Amino acid sequence: MDIKNNYRLLTKGLVDKLSTKTIEQVEEQFETFQILNEEGQIVNESAMPDLSDEQLQELMRRMVYTRIWDQRAVSLNRQGRLGFYAPMGGQEASMLGSQFALEKDDWILPGYRDIPQIVFHGLPLYQAFLWSRGHFHGGQFPDGLNIAVPQIIIGAQIVQTAGVALGLKRKKKDNIVITYTGDGGSSQGDFYEGMNFAGAYNVPAVFVVQNNRFAISVPVEKQSAAKTIAQKAVAAGIEGIQVDGMDVLAVYKATSDARKRALAGEGPTLIETLTYRYGAHSTSGDDPTRYRTSEEEDEWGKKDPLIRFRKFLESKNLWSEEKENEVVEQAKEEIKAAVKEADKTPKQKVTDLLGFMFENPPVNIREQLEEYTAKESK
Repeated sequence: MDIKNNYRLLTKGLVDKLSTKTIEQVEEQFETFQILNEEGQIVNESAMPDLSDEQLQELMRRMVYTRIWDQRAVSLNRQGRLGFYAPMGGQEASMLGSQFALEKDDWILPGYRDIPQIVFHGLPLYQAFLWSRGHFHGGQFPDGLNIAVPQIIIGAQIVQTAGVALGLKRKKKDNIVITYTGDGGSSQGDFYEGMNFAGAYNVPAVFVVQNNRFAISVPVEKQSAAKTIAQKAVAAGIEGIQVDGMDVLAVYKATSDARKRALAGEGPTLIETLTYRYGAHSTSGDDPTRYRTSEEEDEWGKKDPLIRFRKFLESKNLWSEEKENEVVEQAKEEIKAAVKEADKTPKQKVTDLLGFMFENPPVNIREQLEEYTAKESK
């Protein structure tokens, strides 16, 4: 009996040792990919993307525009003029660097924080405001705009992305699908199921996990024992990379490479962007001071993607305070006009919602339509 127990303990010890070594070997593969350091200096010359001066300036313009938009949206929410809103300040490089690598025919399946990506993909800004207000017109997208309605269910867009990408593959389309979630989304079952399906069928998909350190108030260290989210790609048999999400050039390069691989039939990629949200998780009662320290916020403030990229562009004489002020004023004017347009949109009625549910409404919906049509006509 003692011999058996000793053998069992010895075997378990060897297995544990081998398992630990294997995990460490996997984790060592996922070093953070970076092109610009916090001072805006190039630290990875060979990885520099082939972008023109005009494209570099456009990236900066979009990030500045989005920061102003974010500040204004928070104010509108406090005034009661905007509904649900998830602040995005701090995540501009992660969001816009990845979207900038897409083509118009590519599909975006966003989460509820990923509004900038779909606006710069073609959604009119006033409709983005209507979506935040819960108005149905916020989800009536223009023809030819390849986006889905922002997903509220955490992680559900991962499974949907696998399905859309399979459809593109079967139809032999020359475009990809990209989706976004946060570190909290990577803890959901849908995350693993969607990536596993996408890997098994080798579909043209890119999964972006914006690791902003907290799933509302739960720190990433308490969500997973894995040192990186990127390494979870290994289990799905797909490519994975961890990127400095405050470095817009690194995010653009990683996404561009992932897109090329997908189009070449080399399968999906999981991109983990290390980023930070400077505001609350949402404007629905979250108080980040209850779970984040001022020291941590100061540390990430020094990594601000706008400051970093501004320094880089200024070193190349491609940006100035005057240019930035022009973008700020343009953003303020366009946001003001978009809010005005949203305000002019007729208020939605119950019959509007019921009427859009089915092409051929079933009996119970027809009965409700009759009931509310009568009420609204009074």
